[in-house]
Amino acid sequence: MGITRGSLKNITGWFCAVAIAQILGTNTSAKAADTVVVRLGLFAESISVADIQTAADTGKFPSDLKSYTNGLSEQQRRLVLGALRTRIPLNVVTISRLLNTQIGTTILNDLATALVRKDQAGAQALRAGFVLGSISPQGLSILSFIKAYPSQRLEINLPQAFTVAGSLNSGFWLTQQFMLAIAPQLNPTTPQISFPFDPSQPGSAQVQVLGLQLNDQKRVRKIPVDVYWSNAATADKPIIVFSHGFASVRRDMRYLAEHLASHGYIVAALEHPGSNETSTNSAIKNNTRLLQPQEFLDRPKDISFVLDELEKLNQTAKNPLQGKIATNNAMVIGYSFGGGTALAIAGAEMQLESLKQRCKKNVAGFSLGETLQCVAQELPANKYQLGDQRIKRAIALSPTTSLMFGQTGLSKLQVPTLVWAGSADKTVPALPEQIVGFNKIPSPKWLVGILGGTHLSVKDPSTTMDQQGKLNTPLSGGEVVGEQAVDIRKYLKAIALSFAAQMTPEAEKYAIFLTPDYAQFASTQAFPIRLVTEIPPQAMLVVKEFIRQ
Repeated sequence: MGITRGSLKNITGWFCAVAIAQILGTNTSAKAADTVVVRLGLFAESISVADIQTAADTGKFPSDLKSYTNGLSEQQRRLVLGALRTRIPLNVVTISRLLNTQIGTTILNDLATALVRKDQAGAQALRAGFVLGSISPQGLSILSFIKAYPSQRLEINLPQAFTVAGSLNSGFWLTQQFMLAIAPQLNPTTPQISFPFDPSQPGSAQVQVLGLQLNDQKRVRKIPVDVYWSNAATADKPIIVFSHGFASVRRDMRYLAEHLASHGYIVAALEHPGSNETSTNSAIKNNTRLLQPQEFLDRPKDISFVLDELEKLNQTAKNPLQGKIATNNAMVIGYSFGGGTALAIAGAEMQLESLKQRCKKNVAGFSLGETLQCVAQELPANKYQLGDQRIKRAIALSPTTSLMFGQTGLSKLQVPTLVWAGSADKTVPALPEQIVGFNKIPSPKWLVGILGGTHLSVKDPSTTMDQQGKLNTPLSGGEVVGEQAVDIRKYLKAIALSFAAQMTPEAEKYAIFLTPDYAQFASTQAFPIRLVTEIPPQAMLVVKEFIRQ
């Protein structure tokens, strides 16, 4: 469930086969390869494609390769031989469409780090090898890929190849298999249905921001809050509370708050003082803990406290928001760690017994999301119910759920819930963190899958400017942000508004935008979008395989 879960033989699914194929065979140039060169430091072994074919057919390495293969561990030998026999069940049309999406480009760039190259044409050549290899009568495999790749000589840095293989984020790669299972057609098509208006467009009201500095004296916590509102705000619309991610700020979703406020909603974006940017920067400077376990309990309590304070404001004479804040009819939106917070305040039960057992083991192979949740192992009790009955709906954007809610904690949710997952999220991989958990949530529920969406794609562009120039690796980087992610944020504005509208007299008017048809309509070539209310059987096979590991 983390960054590394054993060897690659345990990483099932066709994307893993693509990964192995990439590691074992690529370089550049004009003719199909007849030789693979495997480099180990100053030493190199040349392997003919005919010998590789023999190994694939017989399951044994040819005798003239013993000087090379004797240096492999038994695990590595099984990995290579198993990969050689793997057939990837995708046709040329699907392969072509996939590799032309954002996630396809990310895959090609990530896995090319194991190759010895002299030029920068790798991604284009790799794409050609995969597409042409998939035309082979036997289908796409390592051998058909090598034979189709436009080069006579493929040179691989073996230590780096196994480093890449050993550091592949299994949750990330299995997510790709799941996303294809719920979205077999990657080429977006226009549904045969018309939509009455565009919910991603701003409303007519002018947005104002009221800054509050709240002080919870009982818990000694000072909580800054930005309240977005307009003169169109009325008490028949829910108050929306936003919870930010770890080491972040309340402006994470400023564009979304402004959008909702322009349509007459009041949005309270609060800052959690024990896990915001200021707190983590101070911890780094003073060499202290980045996160205290109590923060898992304080974050939901922060939201309840803010609702209490907003109710006081609602009753304050001459305040511009007097009588407009529906604190008993609230919706929560949480992002990343805040997504876990949103689920907790909406009624999910924190169940820590299995987390405490799991986190006693070596966490080196955990994802960042899992590592963060392991901090909760120091809490004294095994169960915590932190729900607030004023929360009537929840949107969890790339939430952390894999450990903190145990086996049945998410089944306690009793409000309509929307879970958002990006297929290219390396920080909080979608399959372990969102998809497995989604299956445990009672209906009504919605799962949104953004093929090519990364962890930071939904954030306000003003908070992601530091991503420029960051190295793209199998574990981090490659974030799709800013102008690149404008279509992703556009869809989020539309679906968040439509989800909130279900708590108003306008519910029926907006219901059409919470459908698979609208998700398909909003899709682009770079970012196919899929929405489901239940995981279909073919996709559940991927979930069950992942859980068995």
